Amino acid sequence: MNKFWSRHVSNLTPYIPGEQPGIERLVKLNTNENPYPPSPRVLAAINAETGDRLRLYPDPQSAELKRALSSYHGVAPGEVFVGNGSDEVLAHAFHAFFMQDKPLLMPTVSYSFYQVYCRLYGIEAALLPLDEAMRIDPGQYGVPCGGVVIANPNAPTGIALSLDEVERILRAQPDRVVLVDEAYVDFGAESAIPLIRRYSNLLVVQTFSKSRALAGLRVGCAFGQPHLIEGLERVKDSFNSYPLGRLEVAGAVAALEDEDYFQARRAQVIATRERLAERLRALGFEVLPSAANFLFARHPAHRAGELAQALRERAILVRHFKTSGIDNYLRISIGTDEECAQLDTALADLLER
Repeated sequence: MNKFWSRHVSNLTPYIPGEQPGIERLVKLNTNENPYPPSPRVLAAINAETGDRLRLYPDPQSAELKRALSSYHGVAPGEVFVGNGSDEVLAHAFHAFFMQDKPLLMPTVSYSFYQVYCRLYGIEAALLPLDEAMRIDPGQYGVPCGGVVIANPNAPTGIALSLDEVERILRAQPDRVVLVDEAYVDFGAESAIPLIRRYSNLLVVQTFSKSRALAGLRVGCAFGQPHLIEGLERVKDSFNSYPLGRLEVAGAVAALEDEDYFQARRAQVIATRERLAERLRALGFEVLPSAANFLFARHPAHRAGELAQALRERAILVRHFKTSGIDNYLRISIGTDEECAQLDTALADLLER
């Protein structure tokens, strides 16, 4: 232990992000990044903002982006919150709503940052198992708690709940915040944003990193009734009044404006995902049904860790989790058709050997 650390910091186990190595001609299928560049309108908007105004602070409320998001999703500007990536938005939500005297409910297999935030903020986590099909079971989420957090589609499984199933959880916990993390929703799931008018306890979190191809800008957002948004704003303004810079706001607004580009690239990723899933099954893999921009798969005759290492030696990165229960699965991000073909060829060769 470093002698200068507080006891709280010494007991933290930080989140470990996906590897970002500097390997030449790398096929990078480990961090769920979009394989395609942002819209050209995004790049033009960012370039137009790189002038004299960069010496000035940005709008602390990011009002232009909130207006764009409210118009796009059909909600009021007062029902929108924005932050420095969805991870920061999630952190503020944990701080604002889940520091309760009862545990926070979440799946045993989900985005591991949720448990990191619990340790950071001293929140007790109650982990609920997935069913035999690796799905979240809404019937488990009616027990006394300090709140609920789920990813929909779930990560790393990629399996989505229907809106009816999300509503079951909302109705079961009317006096607690239910946070639905929709980082991957645009790749095949149905957003819960239309439900916020009927459920005062619903907070929906999204990101521009995946379907909008803006992981490098760090833009996240949340949607909920005004009393929830005010709670997030109170935490944000007690932590960092300027989470989004001028370039981030300009790029995010432009991404929302280019709907044709967004829909075309989104459809392209989905089509590639379905082709890759079919090919993996032909190679003997068990592939979970995915509504995300990745696949979660295992091979009954080969250890996932060994396959991941063998692929790495061929400059192909996929994600392997050593967590109990999923340690024989690979999470494979959807790349371009060419990248997925390289993965297919490499796996076929490895399995044959």
